[in-house]
Amino acid sequence: MVSSFVFNSQMCYGGDDEICYPESDGAPVAESDPTRNYLFYGVETLKNHFQNREDVYVSGNLFIYYERGVPSAVIAPDVFVIFGVPNTERTVYKAWEENNHLPSFVMEITSRTTKANDQRDKPSIYARLGVSEYFQYDPTCDYLNPPLQASRLVNGVYEPIQPVSLEDGGICIYSEVLGLDLRLLRGDLRFYHPGTDTFYPTYGEIAQRLRLAENARLEAENARLETETALKAAVARLQILGLNLEQIATTLGLSVEKVQSYLTIA
Repeated sequence: MVSSFVFNSQMCYGGDDEICYPESDGAPVAESDPTRNYLFYGVETLKNHFQNREDVYVSGNLFIYYERGVPSAVIAPDVFVIFGVPNTERTVYKAWEENNHLPSFVMEITSRTTKANDQRDKPSIYARLGVSEYFQYDPTCDYLNPPLQASRLVNGVYEPIQPVSLEDGGICIYSEVLGLDLRLLRGDLRFYHPGTDTFYPTYGEIAQRLRLAENARLEAENARLETETALKAAVARLQILGLNLEQIATTLGLSVEKVQSYLTIA
């Protein structure tokens, strides 16, 4: 968001001759579940993507102050990436303390209530700050058609990036800044790595994969235990019939040692 806020001394700290640079405007992080979910997905995915880069800072909904001594000169994009600065946590970002590095990539998770700001005010500010790519995603399809759109800064002016149609009916927009595709799959936004041909999953998808893996593990363990029980019973029956260890092993396709272990357990 590009924010206007009332200063609150409890949110300020010293420096710059005691000029107040608040950490928050008191507004909620996101106005809806989809907005919040995709904000977190975008930030965490890009943190993961750049996890081995110490000179890339990824964050979201964090105040970026871009003019020293002017606290009202502030932006707070939903998702952003800044290159050339340490990958460390911050409470606010003050450009003049970071060699004036500003975002190269910004994505806004937009909605009908933020439409005017996202379409009119933000592009002009982002262009003035030199943000190379500006993406917008409308998860509820309130007003953007298609719901994923992007622009690239060319000679100080944003030019639309034309989406590519996918065979499954979705669309794809390649981010030169990130080296990733942003794709719509049945209306859901996903980051895709062309180099590895993989999608970055959401937390929900990761949790589902873990549940499926755990269920598969439990099923495999149950099957193993059932097999072990059946083999033990077979060994016992063959022993009663008078077969020796070698004969039992040959009949069941087991090693003599394995047969001996079943007899020991029994």
